[in-house]
Amino acid sequence: MVREQYTTVTEGTLIERPENQHVYKIGIYGWRKRCLYLFVLLLLTILVVNLALTIWILKVMWFSPIGMGHLHVTADGLRLEGESEFLFPLYVKEIRSRVDSSLLLQSTQNVTVSARNSEGKVTGRVKVGAQMVEVQSQHFQISSEDGRPLFTAEEPGIMVDTGRLRVTGPEGALFEHSVETPLVRADPFQDLRLESPTRSLSMDAPRGVHIKAHAGKLEALSQMDIILQSSDGVLVLDAETVGLAKLKQGTQGPSDSSTGFYEICACPDGKLYLSMAGETTTCEEHSHICL
Repeated sequence: MVREQYTTVTEGTLIERPENQHVYKIGIYGWRKRCLYLFVLLLLTILVVNLALTIWILKVMWFSPIGMGHLHVTADGLRLEGESEFLFPLYVKEIRSRVDSSLLLQSTQNVTVSARNSEGKVTGRVKVGAQMVEVQSQHFQISSEDGRPLFTAEEPGIMVDTGRLRVTGPEGALFEHSVETPLVRADPFQDLRLESPTRSLSMDAPRGVHIKAHAGKLEALSQMDIILQSSDGVLVLDAETVGLAKLKQGTQGPSDSSTGFYEICACPDGKLYLSMAGETTTCEEHSHICL
């Protein structure tokens, strides 16, 4: 600290001023000053390099005020243009494509879409793999454009709510259990065939079973017996001509004469046979075939 002294004298008086014995220099000098300048220069260099890297990253990543590259931030959410690859699970509320393009999901292994409840448990899952498509849900439904259910699958059963279910395979449709439907019909000019290779075939209806062939014949083939039974009604064969081929003819007596006409007779067990027609019935005379 420098001390200054003030002395009041008269004119013509010579006063000797004391010499300053202690002088202090203010500032940084020598090697400290050079180190400080070097440090400031290093900071400026790092600042310029960081600024250049930041600009380069912004340019490479296509950062813009509306998003990053093909990823745009909108008021409704995120909009992604082009193809994207996700290496980890993606959790979203809704995924939809543009109005003029379709939505494509693909993977080298499989594509799995899951729905979870508030506790984190999976309530529904759709898994598309290389071998099959698996749907895990309590209720599976396919609806039309207007919201009408077309196909419904749940634990009690499967319902097809369309006007027509068409099976175009050359082998038809295979059902391991029963099928409930109001109508079974083939395409025009195609044959309809119902068969059971190793078991029995049963058709039941509370109000009747109607079998019609509008432009062809009706054929029933069986290795064993074909039984037509009516518990409360009668069996009616209503046709212009009823043909019963390969009916056995009843045993003729020695006095039988052939007239070329036959009558159909029935045994007590329902077996049919032919008997030579006469003025009266001859079924009893030729009933030896029933024994």
